[in-house]
Amino acid sequence: MDIKQIERTLTKEFSKSLRDKTIKAIKEYNMIESGDKIAVCISGGKDSMLLAKLLQNYQKYSKIDFSLIFLAMDPGYSAEVREHIEQNAKKLDIPVEFFKTDVLRIVENHSAEHPCFLCAKMRRGYLYSEAKLRSCNKIALGHHYDDAIETVLLSIIYGGQVQAMLPRLRSKNYDDMELIRPLYFVREKDVTAWTKTCELTFMPCGCPVSEKKDDTKRAEIKRLIANLAALNPQIEANILNSVKSVDVEKVIGWRIGKNENHSFLDRF
Repeated sequence: MDIKQIERTLTKEFSKSLRDKTIKAIKEYNMIESGDKIAVCISGGKDSMLLAKLLQNYQKYSKIDFSLIFLAMDPGYSAEVREHIEQNAKKLDIPVEFFKTDVLRIVENHSAEHPCFLCAKMRRGYLYSEAKLRSCNKIALGHHYDDAIETVLLSIIYGGQVQAMLPRLRSKNYDDMELIRPLYFVREKDVTAWTKTCELTFMPCGCPVSEKKDDTKRAEIKRLIANLAALNPQIEANILNSVKSVDVEKVIGWRIGKNENHSFLDRF
C-alpha cells in the first residue's frame, strides 16, 4: 500500500474510528491552538506512527495555524530496530528527527527489576528538553483510550490512589510546555486494525520489559478489563467516567498538589 492509499484510509474506512475521534479529543480539550509548535513524539510503535499521520491530516484540513515536528528518541536501539523505524517513517511520509540517548543502558543498570517508571520519567524529560530546544510549546504522545482506562485501575489497585491519565497536562519542570494526548478517545483495536490494513509491522524496542510484555501489571489489568467488558460492555466507559465526575463530598479524602490534604471531616 502506497502513501496515498494509507492517507486515504484515514478519510474513508477509518474516518469514524480514528480521525473523527482524534478531532473530537482535540476540540473537547482544546489541545491545539493557533501558533502552537508541536513535537509529535515517535516511539516507533503503532500508536505514535498513527498519531503522526492523524496530526498531519488535521493540520492539512484544520483552519488552525500550527506547526509540527516529528521527534524520535533513540534510547539505545539495535541497528535493526532503528532501521525498521526509519523504514516505517519513510513509508508513512513522516520526516522524523532522531536524537540519541542511553536510556535503555541506564535503566538496565540501575532499575532492571522495575524499569518502567525510571524509563518513562527519563524519556519524558529528554523529549521535553529536545522539544524546547526546537522552540516547541507542546509535545504530543500516542496514548489512547485503553491506556487511559488501564491507568485508572492500575492506580487504584496497585497505587492505592485515584489517578487519571490526563488528556492535556502542563509541565511542572519546563516553563510554557504542555503535553497533549490526541488519541484519548481512540480504541487500541482500531489502531491495530489500521496497521494491518496499511500492511505495517513493528518490532520490540529492546526494552527489558517488552520481551515479557504479557507478564506485566498493565497486561494483567488489560485482561481484567477485557473479562469485565465481556460481561458488561459499559464497563470500559464507566471506568473513565468515574474520574470525570468525582464527587468530593463522597470520598474520604483528597489531595491538591503534594502538600494540600483534605478530609471529609473538614466539613464537620
